[in-house]
Amino acid sequence: MSLKNINTVLATAVVLFTFYLGISFVLIPETQAPGFGLPNWPSGDGGGFLNVKGNRENAMGLAMGVLLVTGHRRALGWVLLMVAVAPFGDMITVLAHHGSMAAAFGVHGLTSALIAITGLLILRETSKARKAQEAAAQPA
Repeated sequence: MSLKNINTVLATAVVLFTFYLGISFVLIPETQAPGFGLPNWPSGDGGGFLNVKGNRENAMGLAMGVLLVTGHRRALGWVLLMVAVAPFGDMITVLAHHGSMAAAFGVHGLTSALIAITGLLILRETSKARKAQEAAAQPA
């Protein structure tokens, strides 16, 4: 299997998982909230912030999905690196609020690392392809 195929599978998994999280936080936030890692959850109208998280996830999924489907792989690599900041920020938030270290590192930190690695792999793939095209275009 080529690097491009592996990267496409990884990026597709990131996009689908992002949509899964987004839709879950919008439609059934009470089932997603306990796994986030914070010790206390908002009560009353504060639960609306879970929908905000879902909307953020859906927006990121749309951005990545459009780039993946339209074949803008280099831009996808950069956007994946940018998106990796969100779960990293979630990890910092959980740690700063004395939440679950297991959720902070095992869920958010690992997710951030996997998304960043996928972005770096796609950037590496597109860099190699660009260099090969430049070499082929140069007169002998």
